[in-house]
Amino acid sequence: MGSYSSSTEKKLARMRLRGLIKKEIHQILRDPSSIGIAFFLPVVLLLIFGYGVSLDAEHVPIGIVIEQPGPETNAFVAGFMESEYFNPVFFQSVQQAESALLQRKIMGIVWTRSDFTRRLLGGAEAPIGVIVDGVDANQARIVQGYITGVWMKWIASYAKAKGKLLSVPVNIKHRIWFNSAVRSRNFLVPGLIAVIMTLIGGMLTSMVIAREWERGTMEALLVTPVRIREIILGKVIPYFFLGMGGMALSVFISIVIFHVPFRGSYLALGLASALFMLTAIALGLIISTAAGSQFVAGQIAIVITFLPAFMLSGFVFDINSMPLPIQIITYIVAARYFVSILQSLFLAGNIWPIYIVNCCYLAIMAALFFMIIKKKSHKRLI
Repeated sequence: MGSYSSSTEKKLARMRLRGLIKKEIHQILRDPSSIGIAFFLPVVLLLIFGYGVSLDAEHVPIGIVIEQPGPETNAFVAGFMESEYFNPVFFQSVQQAESALLQRKIMGIVWTRSDFTRRLLGGAEAPIGVIVDGVDANQARIVQGYITGVWMKWIASYAKAKGKLLSVPVNIKHRIWFNSAVRSRNFLVPGLIAVIMTLIGGMLTSMVIAREWERGTMEALLVTPVRIREIILGKVIPYFFLGMGGMALSVFISIVIFHVPFRGSYLALGLASALFMLTAIALGLIISTAAGSQFVAGQIAIVITFLPAFMLSGFVFDINSMPLPIQIITYIVAARYFVSILQSLFLAGNIWPIYIVNCCYLAIMAALFFMIIKKKSHKRLI
């Protein structure tokens, strides 16, 4: 009799859970905003950030001032004209170039004096003048490095043409691993996926329970035989698959449209994405349980999920460069671990020490969040 009762109860529990899942699916289909958040929002954000955000300095307008043109200066200037990193703009005088720099029409100035050729042919020092706009410090460093590269390439070519050997104490041979094209998009887009999934998971679920209270359907649920864990599972399962669909779409766009290389395992990516999605959904449910309305839940979700994921996950800003107190705070940001996983899988492959450690952190956070939900959720009206 006891086993029969237990079997019957389990069957009824499965029936109730299926009914709750079907109810939630119908509610999603009647509310296109959920589908829009899961599928339309990733496309828009990926296109905006993928094309709009770049740390590469390409086609930089640079002012060129040649006081006394000659074969040597022409060969030097040709290095800027042939480079994909510069758009040279020629000026008659340094004063004109400085005026353009003040108006932000150019990002820097390269200047050779009238005695440049004479000093060069005479074996004396023939320095060039370089002025760089330092408003954007990162951009200034990049531009300065590119100018130095053109200068060193010209020196090597000039020395070879004269049959001389350059006296360089250290010969550096560069090898760039994982992102050999040095495209910032290859680094940013995988991190952007984590930010988008954080926003989707938080936004999708942060409003579901608040919406039930606003529409008055939560009271109807609470007077039925369903248990609180069944209500939670009925919310989690549909939105989990909806979020994973958005994740799959984001990965597809990253590889096909942005041509970001993927060197890892899709199975490993799926497992890590599932752990992260459960963490994001659980955090969204905690917000939804605490908030009294959909509007408040949405605002809290943006502040608690999107902003930390954007600022403190390592997506754009290097965590090691942050002050120590901020570095400590990043350990409670789930996106930090998912960004590390994504960047490793996309650019380096299956780096198991990184993958396993970060997945463990995500699993711990997901379990902790669901424990909080279980403790805070009660089947009562007050």
